Amino acid sequence: MISQFFVLSQRGDNIVFRDYRGDVQKGSAEIFFRKVKFWKEDGKEEAPPVFNLDGVNYFHVKIVGLLFVATARVNLSPSLALELLQRIGRVIKDYLGVLSEESLRKNFVLVYELLDEVIDFGYVQTTSTEVLKSYIFNEPIVVDAARMPPLGPAALFMQGNKRMPGTAVTKSVVANEPGGRKREEIFVDIIEKISVTFSSSGYVLTSEIDGTIQMKSYLTGNPEIKLALNDDLYIGKSGISNYGYSSSGVGPVILDDCNFHESVHMDNFDVDRTLSLVPPDGEFPVMNYRITQEFKPPFSINTLIEEAGTLKAEVILKIRAEFPSSITANTILVEMPLPTYTTRVNFDLERGIVGQNADFKESQKKLEWSVKKIVGGSEHTLRAKLNFSQELHGNITKEAGPVSMTFTIPMYNPSRLQGEVFTNCEDGQNFQPLSVG
Repeated sequence: MISQFFVLSQRGDNIVFRDYRGDVQKGSAEIFFRKVKFWKEDGKEEAPPVFNLDGVNYFHVKIVGLLFVATARVNLSPSLALELLQRIGRVIKDYLGVLSEESLRKNFVLVYELLDEVIDFGYVQTTSTEVLKSYIFNEPIVVDAARMPPLGPAALFMQGNKRMPGTAVTKSVVANEPGGRKREEIFVDIIEKISVTFSSSGYVLTSEIDGTIQMKSYLTGNPEIKLALNDDLYIGKSGISNYGYSSSGVGPVILDDCNFHESVHMDNFDVDRTLSLVPPDGEFPVMNYRITQEFKPPFSINTLIEEAGTLKAEVILKIRAEFPSSITANTILVEMPLPTYTTRVNFDLERGIVGQNADFKESQKKLEWSVKKIVGGSEHTLRAKLNFSQELHGNITKEAGPVSMTFTIPMYNPSRLQGEVFTNCEDGQNFQPLSVG
């Protein structure tokens, strides 16, 4: 059970606050924000999602720049509390369309009504948008999504100060279009987070894809729909050598494991890789999956570190976009830890790149290289000259790195998983299928 739930802005302003049990001291929101803002424990500069302070357990997640927080006196499961916060954020987004400080302030009556139905005396009742429709009577005040900062789908997985979760649609599931019309649309996103480890010579050591198929339906009457996935989709690694390759020569799509939403029926999945479901209102994950099969990473990274004297060294970072030129990567950030005795870094930026910046984070002893966008097939280089406070001892490559990289690539998924949606109108005629991938 949870004692309190509140939402704070990046400035620490209390936007939403609900005390369910009265067993946590007043001012807990201010105490929490001050602790998180000036966190210095365990050698880290960012607070963990769960911590205890003066006998109170604090759980928090960051969603589109807002802090969603729950407190508890009891020994509550951290995974349950964090999942609850994510689901509350998703339910509020379903009803408001746009999740932001402005939309929360304009719809505070509706938000409190939702919270009273989701949680009763600290116990969770439901987090289903479909179920809540029977109990929620306030209409949302629509906030113009065009004024909001753009959020890429990959932000679903980003932590820290980065934003999450964003999909293709920012409309309320309960609000009709002007004139009382009902939207006859369905949105499907394939969102993948990739993790790749390269060796110092540029070879791939490990690679993994964590993916999800997100769906949001505005179809009248909640009709049954079918989601057709790749014909050459396989689950499990047994007998991979017998799967063969498709006519394109790229091979099948092999999932290590996957799980499905409770509304999904898999009667024909083994036959034609088709999922049947009646989509509930609101945004929900149709399918989560994981892939460790070898795939081609969207970027290759090469790093060269050379000594340039007893107190100096030079770092050369080179990244190449391995995807087609018709695709553009956004919000690229490359980070590299440097030796602890680094005192100053001078950067030589490549000319002709719009929106790039390089910085030395002295407190964390790392360099950051950010690029606004990179076109597929292009190659970019950063040179950095390091100055040290003491002479080099041993191999400098053992004291620098590893290099990490985050980015967003819309309309691109390295797993090659694809899908096609089919549904029927009341007169039995098919909608035009919506291809996703």
